[in-house]
Amino acid sequence: QVKLTETGGGLAQPGESLRLSCAASGNIMEVVKMGWYRQAPGKERELVATITKSSVSNYAGSVAGRFIISRDGAEKMVRLQMNSLKPDDTGVYYCNAEILTTTNIGVADYWGQGTQVTVSS
Repeated sequence: QVKLTETGGGLAQPGESLRLSCAASGNIMEVVKMGWYRQAPGKERELVATITKSSVSNYAGSVAGRFIISRDGAEKMVRLQMNSLKPDDTGVYYCNAEILTTTNIGVADYWGQGTQVTVSS
């Protein structure tokens, strides 16, 4: 099957930077879109940024201009460079991918296990 493995995250002070990475593995035929979502305590999961296989990116208004999403198609990997971090960026960050596998009919949605990002002084 498909697995999304996230690395990065941790603790940062306001204004600092962190980088998240997510690698997709398994019986993958094509990765259509990859992205990041986050969930703060007591809140619903929300979109942070996505990027298509054509490298068209989309950002939440709250992170536009501070975060940069990029992907390595050959490596089936997506990265999120988070700059000028704020306490409101605190949460569990989840990698998401829309993938066409060698066994499924159609594109399916996959999620990583989540990685904690804490921004605090």
